[in-house]
Amino acid sequence: MSEQLEGLSQHALERLKGLRSAGSHEGVFTSDLSVNEYLLVRDAGFEPVGLVVGSSVYHIGLQRGGYNQSMELTVLTQAMYESRELAMERMETEAHALGADGIVGVRLEVNRYEWGSDVAEFMAIGTAVVARDQGAKFRTHENRPFTSDLSGQDFWTLLKAGYRPLSMVMGSCVYHVAHQSMFKAFGNIGRNVELPNFTQAMYDARELAMERMQKEAHDAKAEGVVGVQLSEKSHGWGSHVIEFFAIGTAVTPIRADHVIASPSLILSLND
Repeated sequence: MSEQLEGLSQHALERLKGLRSAGSHEGVFTSDLSVNEYLLVRDAGFEPVGLVVGSSVYHIGLQRGGYNQSMELTVLTQAMYESRELAMERMETEAHALGADGIVGVRLEVNRYEWGSDVAEFMAIGTAVVARDQGAKFRTHENRPFTSDLSGQDFWTLLKAGYRPLSMVMGSCVYHVAHQSMFKAFGNIGRNVELPNFTQAMYDARELAMERMQKEAHDAKAEGVVGVQLSEKSHGWGSHVIEFFAIGTAVTPIRADHVIASPSLILSLND
C-alpha cells in the first residue's frame, strides 16, 4: 500500500482515512456530482466513495518560435502533457487507495498564481466510485481505476447502452503561429481574404493534438472516444503561441457480443 500512496501528501492521506472505502459503510463519501448525477450514478450500479484530487505545480521551460515560422514548441508541449499526467496519476492513486473501480466527472484545470508566468498548477478532480456488482470488471487492463470526464447523465446512458469507460485520453500541442509580414498585412486592409498561413498553422496544430489523443485510445485498446472536446488557450504566452488540447473518454463494450439497444429506448429512460 505504501507504494500505491507514493507522492501523496500527509494531509491527503489523513483525508482519505475519513472517506468511505470499498466494502465499508464507515466514514462519509464526498462528491462534486450534482444531486441528479449522484442519483444516476447510483442507479447505474455504482456507489460514490470520495472526491479525489491530484495536483502538480510545474515550472514550464522556455522555448521561442521564429517570427515568421509556424512550428510546434515541443518543450512547452511536453511540459503541458507531463504536468497533467502527474496530476492524473495522483488522482488515480487516491482512488486506488479507496479501492475504487473508477473516477467519474473528472475535470482538468490549469491555475496560474503570482509566482510567475512560467509556473502553473495543474489539477485533476473527480468522484471515485465503486461498482456494487463486485463480479463485474470495470478497471483498466492495468488494473487501475477507470477515468471519465462524462457527466453523471452521460455515464448512466453509456452503461445502459452496454459500454463502459476505460480512461480519459488526451492530446496536446503547443504551437507558434507565424506572424504575417508587414507587406501582406497592409495588403489585406479592407479586404475579405483568407489568411492561409494562419489557417494552415491552426489546422496542423489541431491535427497533432487529435492524433495524439487517438493514439492514447488505441494504446488503451478502446473501441472509440466519446465526448471529445477541443480547446485552444494561450496560457499567457502571447497571442501567437497557443496550446491546442483534445480530450475525451475512451470506451469499450462491456461484453464482446454486445448489441446496442434502441437509442430511442435509452433516451426515453434518461428523460
